[in-house]
Amino acid sequence: MTDWSVWQRSWDQQQEGYLPDREERFRVMLDAVEALVGDRPRVLDLACGTGSISQRLLRRFPEATSVGVDLDPALLTIARGSFADEPRATFVRADLTDRDWAEALPHDSFDAVLTSTALHWLTEEALTGLYGRLAGLVRPGGVFLNADHMPHEATPRITAAVAAFDEARRAREKAAGRADWPAWWAEALAAPELAEPTAERFRIFGDPAQGDHDDGQMPSFEWHARTLRAAGFAEARVAWASLNDTMVLALR
Repeated sequence: MTDWSVWQRSWDQQQEGYLPDREERFRVMLDAVEALVGDRPRVLDLACGTGSISQRLLRRFPEATSVGVDLDPALLTIARGSFADEPRATFVRADLTDRDWAEALPHDSFDAVLTSTALHWLTEEALTGLYGRLAGLVRPGGVFLNADHMPHEATPRITAAVAAFDEARRAREKAAGRADWPAWWAEALAAPELAEPTAERFRIFGDPAQGDHDDGQMPSFEWHARTLRAAGFAEARVAWASLNDTMVLALR
């Protein structure tokens, strides 16, 4: 029997190589949820991957429930295995670029929609459409939080210095044995319990070793805030930022 917690830890370790402040962003995200909608939220974990946000949400809030949605069959396999004995978590496979993706969800309203380091895979056109759909899913008074790469176009020298610093750090950690994105996926493809869904994932997104998700864009925080307000959210502001990433918090 597969111990899916091993794959969960492996995913977390690989992601932390790119996001050393990953746990901090999750903590701030959940702080915002508690502050604005309370400690019993119904949450949509958007582009959920292995369920990293859901895992931390349910650990912190015993009366919370979570619905994770993703297209990636390999990451969903890990999520479903990891949460097999957790009745508060549900996982749905759907493509967020499809017009009717939300019809697969078990609820038509959520207190909070949370996502991290995922939506930069989408084009601005697709993201605009997604934000419009989310405005209909988040209840009045509910929140949307997106922590992602949001470049600052007005500070090119700072951006270049941070990128060089980050690249050097990742190189040191890779030399010390931390698996990077292509290496992690190569391990998944070689594992009997993940070989089939990982091969399907490669057919959908491409081979990570060759560059996958090539069509995505990374708009600025200002673009995200403006687009969310235009979609129907009442307020949008920065909730957290690192040297690389920004978390936008929008109130419905």
